Amino acid sequence: MRILHTMLRVVDLERSIAFYTDILGMRLLRKADYKEGRFTLAFLGFDEESEGAVIELTYNWDTSNYQLGDAFGHIAIEVDDVYKACNLIRQRGGNIVRDAGPMAGSSSILAFVKDPDGYLIELLSPR
Repeated sequence: MRILHTMLRVVDLERSIAFYTDILGMRLLRKADYKEGRFTLAFLGFDEESEGAVIELTYNWDTSNYQLGDAFGHIAIEVDDVYKACNLIRQRGGNIVRDAGPMAGSSSILAFVKDPDGYLIELLSPR
C-alpha cells in the first residue's frame, strides 16, 4: 500500500494551480473536467504519480467558498534548506505564516506557508 494523493477543495482553480506550480515548484500532472458532475480535478506533484504522493485540487463549479474546519492540520513538504525555501517562496509572492526556525524541543527546522485557500503547508528540513 501507499498514499496516492491528498485532496483539497479550492474556490479558484487557476489561482491554486499557479500557487502550487509557480510558488512551490510542483508540476501540473493532469487536469480533467467532469461536466456531468460539474467539477474539475487537477493533480500536482514534484514527481509523477507513480513515483510519489501528489495533491489533488478539486474545483466544484457551483461552490464559491468552504469552511476549512479545525480537523485538518497541514501538508508537509521536505526541502533541502527551509531558510532558502522561505526566501524563494516570499520572492514568488507566497505567504509565509511561520518563519523558518527550530521546532520547540527539537533540532528540526520548519516553517509554514499558506496557500490561496488558507491550507497550511509545512516546510521541513531533512531528518
